[in-house]
Amino acid sequence: MSQRLHIVCVSGSREKLQMAAMVASVAAASGDQVTVFFSMNALPYFVRGHSAEAPAEGELGALMGKGVPPFKQLFSQAAELGDAKLLPCSMAVDLLKVEEGGLDPVLGPPTGLTRFLSDAEGGQLLTF
Repeated sequence: MSQRLHIVCVSGSREKLQMAAMVASVAAASGDQVTVFFSMNALPYFVRGHSAEAPAEGELGALMGKGVPPFKQLFSQAAELGDAKLLPCSMAVDLLKVEEGGLDPVLGPPTGLTRFLSDAEGGQLLTF
Protein backbone atom coordinates (compact mmCIF):
# COMPACT_ATOMS: atom_id res chain seq x y z
CA MET A 1 0.00 0.00 0.00
CA SER A 2 1.44 3.35 -0.96
CA GLN A 3 1.79 6.28 1.37
CA ARG A 4 0.69 9.84 0.58
CA LEU A 5 3.56 12.29 0.98
CA HIS A 6 3.16 16.06 0.62
CA ILE A 7 6.26 18.25 0.56
CA VAL A 8 6.29 22.03 0.95
CA CYS A 9 9.42 23.72 -0.44
CA VAL A 10 9.84 27.34 0.64
CA SER A 11 13.60 27.63 1.10
CA GLY A 12 15.96 28.67 -1.62
CA SER A 13 18.98 27.02 -0.03
CA ARG A 14 20.79 24.28 -1.94
CA GLU A 15 20.75 21.84 0.98
CA LYS A 16 17.01 22.10 1.64
CA LEU A 17 16.05 21.91 -2.03
CA GLN A 18 18.39 18.94 -2.47
CA MET A 19 16.96 17.07 0.53
CA ALA A 20 13.37 17.72 -0.58
CA ALA A 21 14.23 16.44 -4.06
CA MET A 22 15.90 13.31 -2.69
CA VAL A 23 12.90 12.54 -0.47
CA ALA A 24 10.48 13.15 -3.36
CA SER A 25 12.38 11.02 -5.85
CA VAL A 26 12.95 8.08 -3.51
CA ALA A 27 9.34 8.12 -2.28
CA ALA A 28 7.95 8.37 -5.82
CA ALA A 29 10.24 5.60 -7.07
CA SER A 30 9.03 3.47 -4.14
CA GLY A 31 5.43 3.84 -5.27
CA ASP A 32 4.31 6.51 -2.82
CA GLN A 33 1.95 9.25 -3.96
CA VAL A 34 4.05 12.43 -3.86
CA THR A 35 2.98 16.04 -4.23
CA VAL A 36 5.51 18.87 -3.96
CA PHE A 37 4.34 22.48 -3.45
CA PHE A 38 6.89 25.16 -4.41
CA SER A 39 6.52 28.62 -2.91
CA MET A 40 8.49 31.58 -1.58
CA ASN A 41 12.24 31.35 -2.27
CA ALA A 42 12.04 27.86 -3.79
CA LEU A 43 9.88 28.78 -6.78
CA PRO A 44 12.27 31.12 -8.67
CA TYR A 45 14.52 28.14 -9.50
CA PHE A 46 11.68 26.76 -11.63
CA VAL A 47 11.03 29.95 -13.60
CA ARG A 48 12.32 29.74 -17.18
CA GLY A 49 15.41 31.85 -17.67
CA HIS A 50 16.40 31.81 -13.99
CA SER A 51 20.06 30.88 -14.07
CA ALA A 52 21.33 31.60 -10.56
CA GLU A 53 22.35 28.59 -8.53
CA ALA A 54 20.84 27.99 -5.11
CA PRO A 55 23.24 29.26 -2.44
CA ALA A 56 24.86 26.77 -0.09
CA GLU A 57 24.26 27.19 3.63
CA GLY A 58 27.28 25.21 4.71
CA GLU A 59 30.13 22.89 3.86
CA LEU A 60 28.01 20.03 2.49
CA GLY A 61 26.05 22.37 0.26
CA ALA A 62 29.29 23.63 -1.23
CA LEU A 63 30.42 20.05 -1.88
CA MET A 64 27.19 19.05 -3.64
CA GLY A 65 28.21 20.62 -6.93
CA LYS A 66 30.44 17.68 -7.77
CA GLY A 67 29.03 14.21 -8.37
CA VAL A 68 25.57 14.81 -6.89
CA PRO A 69 22.53 14.96 -9.19
CA PRO A 70 21.10 18.51 -9.01
CA PHE A 71 17.79 19.02 -7.24
CA LYS A 72 15.95 20.01 -10.42
CA GLN A 73 16.99 16.73 -12.05
CA LEU A 74 15.79 14.74 -9.02
CA PHE A 75 12.42 16.53 -8.97
CA SER A 76 12.05 15.83 -12.70
CA GLN A 77 12.85 12.16 -12.14
CA ALA A 78 10.25 11.99 -9.36
CA ALA A 79 7.64 13.32 -11.78
CA GLU A 80 8.70 11.19 -14.75
CA LEU A 81 9.45 7.89 -13.05
CA GLY A 82 7.15 8.00 -10.06
CA ASP A 83 4.39 10.26 -11.30
CA ALA A 84 4.95 12.85 -8.55
CA LYS A 85 2.96 16.07 -8.84
CA LEU A 86 5.10 19.23 -8.76
CA LEU A 87 2.91 22.26 -8.10
CA PRO A 88 3.83 25.94 -8.07
CA CYS A 89 2.14 28.20 -5.50
CA SER A 90 -0.34 30.46 -7.29
CA MET A 91 0.42 33.39 -4.97
CA ALA A 92 4.18 33.13 -5.61
CA VAL A 93 3.56 32.85 -9.36
CA ASP A 94 1.55 36.10 -9.18
CA LEU A 95 4.18 37.86 -7.04
CA LEU A 96 6.93 36.89 -9.48
CA LYS A 97 4.72 38.01 -12.38
CA VAL A 98 5.31 34.73 -14.21
CA GLU A 99 3.39 34.65 -17.46
CA GLU A 100 1.77 31.55 -18.92
CA GLY A 101 4.48 29.19 -20.14
CA GLY A 102 7.07 30.89 -17.94
CA LEU A 103 7.55 27.95 -15.58
CA ASP A 104 9.59 24.80 -16.01
CA PRO A 105 7.39 22.37 -17.99
CA VAL A 106 7.78 19.67 -15.33
CA LEU A 107 5.57 21.76 -13.01
CA GLY A 108 1.83 21.31 -12.93
CA PRO A 109 -0.74 24.10 -12.81
CA PRO A 110 -0.45 26.88 -10.22
CA THR A 111 -2.22 25.78 -7.07
CA GLY A 112 -3.41 27.69 -4.02
CA LEU A 113 -2.24 26.80 -0.53
CA THR A 114 -5.80 26.08 0.59
CA ARG A 115 -6.23 23.49 -2.17
CA PHE A 116 -2.83 21.94 -1.47
CA LEU A 117 -3.54 21.60 2.27
CA SER A 118 -7.01 20.22 1.61
CA ASP A 119 -5.55 17.58 -0.71
CA ALA A 120 -2.81 16.82 1.86
CA GLU A 121 -5.30 15.99 4.61
CA GLY A 122 -4.60 12.54 6.02
CA GLY A 123 -1.16 12.28 4.42
CA GLN A 124 2.33 12.96 5.71
CA LEU A 125 3.46 16.60 5.38
CA LEU A 126 7.13 17.67 5.25
CA THR A 127 8.46 21.22 4.95
CA PHE A 128 11.83 22.28 3.57
